[in-house]
Amino acid sequence: MGCETMRVMVTGGAGFIGSALVRRLIGAGGASVLNVDKLTYAGNLDSLKPVSDDPRYRFERADICDRAAMDGLFRSFQPDCVMHLAAESHVDRSIDGPAAFIDTNIGGTYTLLESARDYWLALSPARREGFRFLHVSTDEVYGSLGPQGKFTEETPYAPSSPYSASKAASDHLVRAWQHTYGLPTLITNCSNNYGPYQFPEKLIPLMILNGLEGRQLPIYGAGENVRDWLYVDDHAEALVTVAVRGTVGETYNIGGDAELRNIEVVRLICDLLDARLPGDRPRRELIAFVDDRPGHDARYAMDTAKIATELGWQPTQTFRSGLERTIDWYLENRSWWEAIRTGRYAGERLGLRPVSSATAEP
Repeated sequence: MGCETMRVMVTGGAGFIGSALVRRLIGAGGASVLNVDKLTYAGNLDSLKPVSDDPRYRFERADICDRAAMDGLFRSFQPDCVMHLAAESHVDRSIDGPAAFIDTNIGGTYTLLESARDYWLALSPARREGFRFLHVSTDEVYGSLGPQGKFTEETPYAPSSPYSASKAASDHLVRAWQHTYGLPTLITNCSNNYGPYQFPEKLIPLMILNGLEGRQLPIYGAGENVRDWLYVDDHAEALVTVAVRGTVGETYNIGGDAELRNIEVVRLICDLLDARLPGDRPRRELIAFVDDRPGHDARYAMDTAKIATELGWQPTQTFRSGLERTIDWYLENRSWWEAIRTGRYAGERLGLRPVSSATAEP
């Protein structure tokens, strides 16, 4: 079954990655899409404006923890595929308030799996054979790497934040539902995403917007933490590829082959902003090093040989080309982010809840 004939339920489709996926499914893929989103602080229907009037697009505001709501949506929409992205996703927020991460990422995934299982069992044999449940996860479940090596699909899990622990638990649930009940699931683990429409609590949009406004550019520690960066539209293409061609029960790592230190990322943002909108002084002078995040993983790096070899997917954007596209989008779409900066999030630091003396590291 090709993407153009699919009926896809996307959870978290008003979020950053989810909205990119919905735009890809409808715009290039021709699929019919049900976007299920609770619309928490990071959900933004403005990110769906390019497809919101398409007759193949439908939005339902609902919580994946609500079993009755999920059952009703499965019955009414009759999806061929579930692409599950709904999650609390920011490490710093998980430090301040882990409960929401446990409720949504673990409890919500369990509820969705059970609703999907009941729906799948009631399908005709042919539709049951073609049904897929794709769970979208993160490289953070693997923990922290040393200076060498990369995460593979066989890397043992070692999550170190409330966020990554909750995603690790949800991954295990998905695998258990496939192994125990036969639900046709797949899992993807991606590296750090960036691109248009990203909520500005994350590093790249925060640095872009602070740089535009002449504000301090805060970097944790010495800026030596390393991440692999994945352009969001490349990620959306990878997710469609896995949903259509991936092998049931398998896990696929998705990365951008762009491993950089945080300080390198911020310096490049400064230079690209200076080239577009020169200020009174180089924006590199706005860089300020601040106390590190508690439990900050040192390095992530993804081995993407499996998805490249088995499914033929590779990123199309280099980090520089993707970053240039991202900066240009924020420059051209001020109304999108100004509404956020004056309302839901003004750029303040998160993840500062004190650690109790009983659990503080020496």
